[in-house]
Amino acid sequence: MSTDASTPAHAEPLVIARREGSITRITLNRPRAINALTLEMFELIGRALEVAQSDGSSTILLDGAGERGFCGGGDIKEISSGDSLLILSTEYRLDLALAESRVPVVGVMDGITMGGGIGLAGHAKHRVVTERSRLAMPEVRIGIVPDVGGHLLLAHAPGRLGEMLAVTAGEMGPGDAIALGFADHFVPSERLAALGEALAGGEDPATACARLAEPAPDSPVLAAGEWWGPIAEEVFSTQHPPTFEDAAGTATRLIRALEAAGDDGRIAAEWAAETVRGMCPVSVAVTLAQIDRTRRLGLGLAEVLADDLRVLGRIAVRPDFAEGVRAQVIDKDRNPRWSPSRIEELDPAELEAILAP
Repeated sequence: MSTDASTPAHAEPLVIARREGSITRITLNRPRAINALTLEMFELIGRALEVAQSDGSSTILLDGAGERGFCGGGDIKEISSGDSLLILSTEYRLDLALAESRVPVVGVMDGITMGGGIGLAGHAKHRVVTERSRLAMPEVRIGIVPDVGGHLLLAHAPGRLGEMLAVTAGEMGPGDAIALGFADHFVPSERLAALGEALAGGEDPATACARLAEPAPDSPVLAAGEWWGPIAEEVFSTQHPPTFEDAAGTATRLIRALEAAGDDGRIAAEWAAETVRGMCPVSVAVTLAQIDRTRRLGLGLAEVLADDLRVLGRIAVRPDFAEGVRAQVIDKDRNPRWSPSRIEELDPAELEAILAP
């Protein structure tokens, strides 16, 4: 089976889908771009997923080509210059279809896995990381917010560490990913071939993943709870209004608490404060509000993805997204000029309009 019919014969297919024994294997195939996702790739994956529902496949194995990573996220240049709502709605439907697939999906997040890559594999039935895995949702760095259902995972992370990761564009290693609920199994990369063979041979995916897994490494992010915990308790205290009703107030309290941290977490908090100061202020506030709303209302993946589409459609047309893409992707001067430039200057009414349900 192949899903690359739309690709010219002389070009490498963007997605390779084929039967291997009893499984359907779907491989992202833009290794030079760390498999950055395009609209065509979403459509190709969707077709392969649909075929696998009825062709007798026992498991769907989702992985990426190349040595650098599973997926570096969505193709930012395409999203920022094309029909963003079409691209995002197609992506989110695919994320939900993978999560709800009747045939269990094994997502292998080997190497760099960011943004849209987490959308594809982070909601799968069986989520695998390796010693090379580096996961992140760095959207606040480019003037948008974690999407693809990512703030559902962030909301479920222990100790409000999801908020810390989101507003600092923080990175997770394999131990972090498992401790914070982004992955299920730590399988050393040298065993991935054996995993594929076991699945192709018909072994139950839960059994195969567990058999080839090792205990996860330590989680530095979980350990950061020692200094982050008291700050989070202060910032998100029930004595304050819910974040999704007072996004500007919460963001302001957070930056002030980080900058005023005591000796126990001073160095780490100073780093976090400086990092957050460099992110898009509107993105920081909206991200905190979305995580809070998802947690408080107990939203499921379909509801979160619908929220993502509303919010991304509003925030992506702001000048900050174009500026973030310019600073990080085009000119690469890493010096974005945000509007507003500081968290203290946020407009509560604008945030309320972005977050309106």
